[in-house]
Amino acid sequence: MELIEAPALGQRLGFERMMDEQGEEVLVVTIEVDPGGGVTPHVHPAMEERFTAVSGTPQLLAGRKWKTLATGETMVVPPGTRHAFRNRSGDVAHLRAEARPPSTLQPFLEDTAALDRAGKITPHGLPKGLDALAGGAVLALDYRGMVELGFPPLPPAAIQRLLFPPLARLGRRRGYRAGHFAEALDEA
Repeated sequence: MELIEAPALGQRLGFERMMDEQGEEVLVVTIEVDPGGGVTPHVHPAMEERFTAVSGTPQLLAGRKWKTLATGETMVVPPGTRHAFRNRSGDVAHLRAEARPPSTLQPFLEDTAALDRAGKITPHGLPKGLDALAGGAVLALDYRGMVELGFPPLPPAAIQRLLFPPLARLGRRRGYRAGHFAEALDEA
């Protein structure tokens, strides 16, 4: 399986779609998290994620409590639950995540990784500069049914509704399209 790099976030991701025992589509995400890597808190309104520690000692947040997973241990994150993961150990942690339904999680993660590889986001997932902010607005609007970002620097929802549409228009003029960030950044 080919892994895509997200260097500022300190992770590599691989994707595989399959059917579960009930005939439902599942997105399986292989995640390698470097020491100090991870993702900021976020919510998937309609998606369940099931994280299993394959190796290392990853930490997962579900709600308000961080928990260190032992190898083979699984944590289920129901839809609507604020969650994140990180690696505070000195070794790479490996996770397997199963997303049901897969929705647009894969293109969102691929677009985020493309911004990361282009040096446009910080290790906390925040945009660096106006171009990255415009791309982030495209992500926030186009994927809003699948993910809600929840870290404190985001302005309140009312301010987001005012700021994100014009920023997203700027991002689209710069070539950002959901599912195609890598192409836009390659051309830049």
